[in-house]
Amino acid sequence: MRDFSALRSNALRYGACIALLAPALSSWSPAAAQEPSKPIRLLVPFAPGGAQDIIGRYLSAQLAGRLSGPMIIENKSGAGGVIAAEAVARAPADGSTLLLATGGAISIAPHLMAKMSYKPQQDLVPVALVADTPMAIAVRTQSTFKSLPELLATAKAQPGKLTYASTGTGTVSHLTGELLAQGSKTQLTHVPYRGAAPALIDLISGNVDAIVTSAASLEPMVANGKARVLGTFTKVPLSSLPSTPTVQEATGLSDLSVPVWVGVMAPSRTPPSVVKHLTDEILKVCVQASTKKRLQEAGAEVVCAGSQELAQLIHEDTQRWAGVVKQGNLKSQ
Repeated sequence: MRDFSALRSNALRYGACIALLAPALSSWSPAAAQEPSKPIRLLVPFAPGGAQDIIGRYLSAQLAGRLSGPMIIENKSGAGGVIAAEAVARAPADGSTLLLATGGAISIAPHLMAKMSYKPQQDLVPVALVADTPMAIAVRTQSTFKSLPELLATAKAQPGKLTYASTGTGTVSHLTGELLAQGSKTQLTHVPYRGAAPALIDLISGNVDAIVTSAASLEPMVANGKARVLGTFTKVPLSSLPSTPTVQEATGLSDLSVPVWVGVMAPSRTPPSVVKHLTDEILKVCVQASTKKRLQEAGAEVVCAGSQELAQLIHEDTQRWAGVVKQGNLKSQ
């Protein structure tokens, strides 16, 4: 005959263990198991204060209560974002190090730099698409050019005479101007600056004929009556510049919309379950009404999309800039 008293004693001990473990078991979830337990670093490849930095800090603050580890912002500027991208590509693939990615280090640099220590589409995995910081072309208010077709007609009649300022050689500002010149079959002389501020000063002073930069940089100049935007490199007119046509509307030229995207990427070996959890949480933040408001204040448009959509955008962006760099025989300085 079996010893039922021993079985009863074992059952009681087992039940006590379950009771002790119940609180821990009730708080456990698969998503929580996927999150990294150590602090999560979000590397921002630009100095503090700019639109991308504002986006990164807002996103970090919103994610802090959603992920298991505390969020830490690390500004790692230099080489158009390449330094930060390299650091993330080499980081542990556990979801604890993320990149606030832009096209500069992902879809432009590989075509301009002879040597890079990472391959963006092999060493980094897309997590989510968050925003777009649209580009525009503008002239000073005193300019004789009232429309983009007028400017391009003069550029075609006098090849190389008209100048446009950019925020630096090899930046999306520079390449967007080159894309316009190639698409319109004109010659525009590129004048690089170290950022938008000095470029805008020379535009207003009349030292350059036009500027290609972010719409957000131009909006204060438009509001103060110092600049006139001739077109935006977007598919539809911007809500912040409702009376300004897109470049395609102004010229009839296609393939001149340029997404200046901002997204999140991680080391390529990061487990798919971790990537999915990060994607889901970022998208929950992205669709909040407060996110749209905060990003618009920073001059960005909210674009909420997952990892596959970001991967497709990077693919298209890479092809676009590869063609522009090759046709223009452009070199990094």
